[in-house]
Amino acid sequence: MTGFTIVHSVLLLTLLLSLALAAPASAQDVKFTGAFVQGGLVEGRAAPGSKVSLDGRPMRVSPQGVFLLGFGRDAAKAELEIVHPGGWRETRALEIKKRKFDIQKIDGLPEAFVTPPPEVEARIKEEGERVGRARLLDDARTDFLKGFDWPVGGRVSGVYGSQRILNGKPRAPHWGVDVAAPLDTPVLSPAPGVVTLAADLYFSGWTVIVDHGHGLSSVFMHMTRATAREGQRLARGEEIGRLGGTGRATAPHLHWGMNLFTTRLDPQLLVPPMPKPE
Repeated sequence: MTGFTIVHSVLLLTLLLSLALAAPASAQDVKFTGAFVQGGLVEGRAAPGSKVSLDGRPMRVSPQGVFLLGFGRDAAKAELEIVHPGGWRETRALEIKKRKFDIQKIDGLPEAFVTPPPEVEARIKEEGERVGRARLLDDARTDFLKGFDWPVGGRVSGVYGSQRILNGKPRAPHWGVDVAAPLDTPVLSPAPGVVTLAADLYFSGWTVIVDHGHGLSSVFMHMTRATAREGQRLARGEEIGRLGGTGRATAPHLHWGMNLFTTRLDPQLLVPPMPKPE
């Protein structure tokens, strides 16, 4: 073999190796768990070192390549961008499955909770800001990885996304799932997390927000009291509070909502069917 042929072969081999290293990852390199549906949460797994954004917003990616995507009640389409470790940029157009939502009529509420009097407007605004701040936490913890349990057992009395008509007046949709159960039933954390808010709020009564990492949080409303405290680290199944009927409620029940930052999700999509009473 001549010296020219050897050099040519080495250069060709180097070029082929460079192309192989720079080749884009295949679609199979990114795996998804969850439903691309309105109200859905999807867990993604890409190569470690990837960067991910949804509709232009960067999403936290764990050192193992785990990231979360959330889709609101009215989501129809979304654009996912993944920058792989080699620098290859991949864009995917996501189609979000449409759902049909119920209309829920609730009568018998005190009028002050349907149309609040002017003297409580400042309180409602301040409490809304507190809740908003608690939901903006972007922690590296991945407490969500092992899934979720029902925080309480009982009859599902309200579902995510239903249009609310309160005392005959149309209001915002219902942003969670309601479970009716006896007063003072223990409410348990559906997954590990850190308590970012525990307070008695005007609309939601005794309320606890638990952050599960990566911007994913659960909110538990209308309790008689909170037994968990802000800053507390909770294990899965640890008590949060006791079920009640405080705030804007007509009977004892737990409202369980979930957010990925400001995107409101459907907790019922993350748990098995409610066990039937024995």
